[in-house]
Amino acid sequence: MDNCIFCKIINGQVQAEFLHQDDEVTAFFDARPITPIHVLVVPNKHIASVNQLDTSNEGLLGHMIMVARALAFHFHLKESGYRLVINTGPDAGQSVYHLHLHLIGGEPMPFSVKK
Repeated sequence: MDNCIFCKIINGQVQAEFLHQDDEVTAFFDARPITPIHVLVVPNKHIASVNQLDTSNEGLLGHMIMVARALAFHFHLKESGYRLVINTGPDAGQSVYHLHLHLIGGEPMPFSVKK
């Protein structure tokens, strides 16, 4: 997508510090972190949200989670804990319509979602 910031980051049109990149996904720090460690894992192929997925994407989702897990271990979050989040749609807080998995950690987080 021409106007997608994540597509531009993946393609090198917008600078970001890559923590991981392979044929399927790219991981980089969130520009607006909410915790000391806040990484985004995004598919290299533009997929707007979870709503556009089908069973052919199961491997991609598993790979995204395993990359996030490896990065969590890299940042020493294995023992203290971390959260993996995928927001879908405006009411869930999705602000960039390119599927992305948030890896957040590095400090205690509340256990419930605000109502």
